[in-house]
Amino acid sequence: MAKKWIAGAIKRPGALRAAAKRAGALRDGISKAWIARTARQKGRIGRQARLAQTLAKLPRPSAAARRRGGRRAAATRRRRR
Repeated sequence: MAKKWIAGAIKRPGALRAAAKRAGALRDGISKAWIARTARQKGRIGRQARLAQTLAKLPRPSAAARRRGGRRAAATRRRRR
C-alpha cells in the first residue's frame, strides 16, 4: 500500500525515455549521467528525472511476484474465492 503514490506520480509513461532518445542519451537504457544533468533543470523534464532517480532507489519486486502480478493481484484472488 505504501507504493501507490508511484501510480499517481507517473502521469506520462515513457516521456522521459522519449526525451532521452531525442537528446541522444538512449543506448542500452537511459544514461544515469544524463538523468543527473537533467534532474538539475526546472520544469517537467527535471521533475521526471528526479522521480526516475527516486524510483531507481526502490527495491525491485522478485520475479515470482512479477509473475503473480504483485501483492494486489494476490489479494484479489483471495477475495474471489
